[in-house]
Amino acid sequence: MASTRTWFESVAEAERRARRRLPSSVFQAIRAGVEAGTTLSENVAAFSRLELLPAIAGQPSSRALSTEVMGVPASLPVLLSPTGVQAVHPDGEVAVASAARDADTIMGVSAFASSPVEAVAEVTSKFFFQTYWSGSRSLIAHRLDRAKSAGALGLIVTLDWCFDFRRDWGSPWIPRRMDGNAILRYMPELLARPGYVQRYVRAGGPPSLGVPNMADERGEVPAFFDAFEEWMHTPSPSWEDLAWLCSQWQGPVMLKGITRASDARKARDVGATAISVSNHGGNNLDSTPATIRCLPAIVAAVGDEMEVLLDGGVRRGSDVVKALALGARAVMIGRPYLWGLAASGSVGVANVVEILRAGISETLYALGKDSVHDLGRADVLMPDSFAIGDDE
Repeated sequence: MASTRTWFESVAEAERRARRRLPSSVFQAIRAGVEAGTTLSENVAAFSRLELLPAIAGQPSSRALSTEVMGVPASLPVLLSPTGVQAVHPDGEVAVASAARDADTIMGVSAFASSPVEAVAEVTSKFFFQTYWSGSRSLIAHRLDRAKSAGALGLIVTLDWCFDFRRDWGSPWIPRRMDGNAILRYMPELLARPGYVQRYVRAGGPPSLGVPNMADERGEVPAFFDAFEEWMHTPSPSWEDLAWLCSQWQGPVMLKGITRASDARKARDVGATAISVSNHGGNNLDSTPATIRCLPAIVAAVGDEMEVLLDGGVRRGSDVVKALALGARAVMIGRPYLWGLAASGSVGVANVVEILRAGISETLYALGKDSVHDLGRADVLMPDSFAIGDDE
């Protein structure tokens, strides 16, 4: 169907609507990448260098899209990746949770989320909690216990971030707190987007920029940059630390940020259930290869022993199919659903998921496949120099 006022037919249209409806600083905070934005662009562009060969007869009348990630079933192989402070819409993660529930897929809840994990749990039971290695072991254990008590079915540990202060290519100034000075500085942008302001007025006021899931043992909620500084000043984890984290959680764990086959093997050895091939959406080290290029070697290294997901650059259902054909269990999306959230709240997030669902189904039909589980390497034409080789 063609785009209407309440429906958009592509992720690109969701991005255009988000740009029109958000203050420019808020939009750029989502859109930004590292330094020159090379990895940000390559994550998307690399999919176009993979080709698919359609079948011309005997297409299946129906296609099975459902899968399972870390023991949790999903109606399609697309998960909503954890993203921090969702100031694009006052309902934030609660709206995303509603869309995930209605689409019957899995949501990642960020430690830096705007909404407490308990509020998400009231809306959907299918969620994983995401954490960073931040603070002492006892503080990390406290936060994990809280997430598990709320009902989190798995843990995502984000490791793909190097604290490069040049990381936000094109990113605007972000205040420590949304106080009067910050609102005054943003005033020209806010006047240009009255609908954005009205949504927050109806919700009771501007975003607080607090991160409730990073609260300490006393329940004190830090501001985003206070939590960020705790994380930044915590020494990065060793593989022994990650083994402790997996044993502490006592459930399925995904390590997010793998681009090397050798790191995938180490993730397996410390007890991780799954890995996400990710470069933090182009927000880590610029000139990192596109994640889809890293995927084949990682699948070859550990794909029979643990679940491998792909995160980065997915904009179409055909992108999902290409990732699955190269061995991914599922993909995770970030910016696309945030654009949908900005465009239309929970309905917009659901809209993005349904665009991808339709695209997956249509691509399977064109390839003559009954199920996402029938896809394989023979379904994708890959240039000789495309895949990154094993680093060992």
